[in-house]
Amino acid sequence: MDTAKVIGIAAFVAVILVIIVFASIAAYKAEKARIAALAAIAKERGWSFSTAPDRSHDEQYRDFSTFGTGHSRRAYNTIVGTHEINGDQHPIKMGDYLYKITTHNGKNSSTTTYRLSYLIIHLPYPAVPDLLIRAENFMDKIGAAMGFDDIDFESVEFSKKFLVKSSDKRFAYDVVTPQMMEFLMESPKKSIDQKAGRICITLGTRRWKPEEFIPQLDWISSFIDLWPDHVVRDLQERTA
Repeated sequence: MDTAKVIGIAAFVAVILVIIVFASIAAYKAEKARIAALAAIAKERGWSFSTAPDRSHDEQYRDFSTFGTGHSRRAYNTIVGTHEINGDQHPIKMGDYLYKITTHNGKNSSTTTYRLSYLIIHLPYPAVPDLLIRAENFMDKIGAAMGFDDIDFESVEFSKKFLVKSSDKRFAYDVVTPQMMEFLMESPKKSIDQKAGRICITLGTRRWKPEEFIPQLDWISSFIDLWPDHVVRDLQERTA
């Protein structure tokens, strides 16, 4: 190989290394800024914040499929506190989550890392039924055609846009009022997964910006606030 080619290859490698170094520095600074912003959110509201991996997270929230996917899972950048809705204190937990999926093609394997943010709010009613509300997708429509049931409502528009399932259909009908349907249809797409007396929301595909966390909490607060009074009274009586 002639000298010119060697110099050209060396220069190319040097440029790649410089790009990698600068990208790493930028990523480090961005993560440091993210941590500082999340810590400030927690401090402002008297909540706790930790960057350490939460080893108990998957076991505590194993009811949610989000926290059982892949391997090398960990919750981190965790905020824990309480949030008042209609005079009731609701324990909350939110932060970042990471998991990896490894695929094999017979000869080689590759691992992809996924990062997302989540919000979990504990309801003060242990006996509350499970409830799933999310945007309906193509596979859901196929399932409906094959007889797999989801709950339909008088609003055809809402029923076409949303998949609703519950361990108690009466509860679902009581909660998803016309006002609730309007609220959900006017909101950005979200999945509401309510299990074991807790609600989890996450996009499942990306981490929220620090300034998105409180609006997510405000949104789920509005969702709970729209539950009819008679539903809340019934749940309180079951809990008493």
